[in-house]
Amino acid sequence: MQKLILILWLAAPVLAWGETQWHDVTQWGVEGRGWGGQERLRWFDRFPAKAEKTVTKSVWNLSRHSAGMMVRFKTDANAIHAKWKVLSPNLGMAHMPPSGVSGLDLYARDAKGRWRWAAATRPNKQEMQATLLSGIAPGMREYAVYLPLYNGTESLAIGVSAGAKFEGLAPRKAKPLIFYGTSITHGACASRPGMAHPAILGRRLDMPVINIGFSGNGKMHKEVGALMAEVDAAAYIIDCLPNMNAAAVNARCVPLVKQLRKARPHTPIILVEDRRNANSWLVPSRSKHHDANHAALRKAYEQLKAAGVKNLHYLSGDALLGDDGEGTTDGSHPNDLGFIRQANAFEPVLRKALKLK
Repeated sequence: MQKLILILWLAAPVLAWGETQWHDVTQWGVEGRGWGGQERLRWFDRFPAKAEKTVTKSVWNLSRHSAGMMVRFKTDANAIHAKWKVLSPNLGMAHMPPSGVSGLDLYARDAKGRWRWAAATRPNKQEMQATLLSGIAPGMREYAVYLPLYNGTESLAIGVSAGAKFEGLAPRKAKPLIFYGTSITHGACASRPGMAHPAILGRRLDMPVINIGFSGNGKMHKEVGALMAEVDAAAYIIDCLPNMNAAAVNARCVPLVKQLRKARPHTPIILVEDRRNANSWLVPSRSKHHDANHAALRKAYEQLKAAGVKNLHYLSGDALLGDDGEGTTDGSHPNDLGFIRQANAFEPVLRKALKLK
């Protein structure tokens, strides 16, 4: 009898002993995972499985990163834990830390309803378990965890004490902002996932966001446009010029906008100029490239307006990273300061397009 009791005790799950209660986020869902209930090859893929047959191989592979995904929950726990597994063993990059590539980022709403940063992680292996924050002041509050930007997420669970209250918050049903772009939209080189400008803007506007930035591969592809058109978005933000030249912009911008407008006659569309490399003032060839890109996008915008396309908006690229050269990691990709500056430039244009105060 004593042996039987010992065996039963050893087999009992940790949950029964009041230590950490784990909550699998797939049970209530994450924001930034669009396309409804369409089949996916992996739960945390950004695109549905059918996209593998239409988009380029590079876009498909990058779509398996969890950039832009965010899960919300409420708890009164005095400590919040997480365990997660990422797809690739390459946890960081030469110019972007593991905390942004493969880490989690915790935010909480304060008493005024504002999202405020709470904690981040320091990934050092593919499968991690960590205490995100402990010693939390008493009270039930809403939290959000942003998922890795440049790695795929295989699994994610949030842990709290078994005695704490916990409520997983389903993705909001409000129309999302869809950001289609390059490595910058993808999140390079944010120090943590919540610092990419789509995430910053999602918090400021209190709206769900879908991030379809593809490093080196944001090129106004019609196949991506077809997928975008399936989603009833609050706005489509097209920010692909850093991966394009003037000839490509001339060839693809007008058809992409018309494709979206045909499917969604009233959804705001924002065209974004290329940011200028921080050192382009010293490198005439880079400055010339930016000038040509800007001119091509402006030409496409004017052509579309002349053709009667409504609810079309435009964002200049000159001020996206500031004018002091301090907004980038490598001259091209924003650092956290650069992402804040980008969000500052985007925000008034988005508020106008969305008719928000």
